[in-house]
Amino acid sequence: MKFKDRIDVDLLLYLAIIVVSAIALVFLDMNKFEYNYAISIIEKSLVYAVVALSMNIVTGFTGLFSLGQAGFMALGAYTTAILTIPANVRPNVYYMNGILPALENAVVPIPVALILGGVVAAVFAALIGIPVLKLKSDYLAIATLGFSEIIRAVIASPMMDKITNGSYGLKSIPGFKSSLECFAYSLVLIIIMILIINSSTGRDFKAIREDEIAARSVGINIFKTKELSFVVSSFFTGVGGGLLAMFMRSIDSKTFSITLTYDILLIVVLGGIGSITGSIVGAFFVTAGKELLRFFDEPFAIAGVEIPLFKPGFRMVIFSILLMVVVLFFRKGLIGGRELSFNEFIMLKKAKKSQDIRKEGKA
Repeated sequence: MKFKDRIDVDLLLYLAIIVVSAIALVFLDMNKFEYNYAISIIEKSLVYAVVALSMNIVTGFTGLFSLGQAGFMALGAYTTAILTIPANVRPNVYYMNGILPALENAVVPIPVALILGGVVAAVFAALIGIPVLKLKSDYLAIATLGFSEIIRAVIASPMMDKITNGSYGLKSIPGFKSSLECFAYSLVLIIIMILIINSSTGRDFKAIREDEIAARSVGINIFKTKELSFVVSSFFTGVGGGLLAMFMRSIDSKTFSITLTYDILLIVVLGGIGSITGSIVGAFFVTAGKELLRFFDEPFAIAGVEIPLFKPGFRMVIFSILLMVVVLFFRKGLIGGRELSFNEFIMLKKAKKSQDIRKEGKA
């Protein structure tokens, strides 16, 4: 089988998965009241898949340990929310201190608001990237984490009341009309990120991850490439934040705490650092896993005897144990640093079959 044919096999199968997924989502939307909970899990997983892959661009493919995702998501989410909340309900949202006159009627279409949210996040990333990207490893992580907390504090501060509504947060944010709409946004963003990762720019990112000295020796500008990776990642993180705002319909500064960054990092590590399909699989695994185990938080009795362990919070204990088991058996994540390839699976089966035939011939 030629290389081109192998690519086509994977492409066709992935297209089939997309089509089947779209048909399934149409069915769920048609029975929304019956499957509302499942739709909610799917939409949240799709949003997290976008943000996890954007984090993987800078962490997995460029080798920079950044923990500023929550901050960039906050910038994207608030920008999207401010520009999409209907003008007629804004007085009910900004009921305490009013809204900045320039924003009273500033309403744009959702796709435009999402892009602007990404641009705002990218601009901030470009500015802070100049000093922080000179730092290495843990120091870079601490600096970006500090930036994230600064953003959250500024959003909730009284001086931002007329823009972000301060600590009261924003509500009445237009949500997804259907799960198919969320799927379409996420799919487009993921495809664009895949194209970037597989482009010459993406190869520069990977070269820096592997060996900065070797990358510099072949003419790659290390700082500019790191800055570009940081900005690109932040742009998509900002758009992902906008999608999260649409999913939640209401946000405040507490939504974008450090815990959110850790959740995204968990998805990246669990799926596989440096794996596109790993980020997607990890997003669904973590999000669905937390929800499916929710019954552990409810009281449970056997023959009238109540089991003391079943109480609020026990779900996360079980989830943590499962994560430990997964990490023990999959040291590099569920997918590892590779991609989920149907062709690779087929080739492995053929190789095994050939090996078995050779063994039989020797026997």
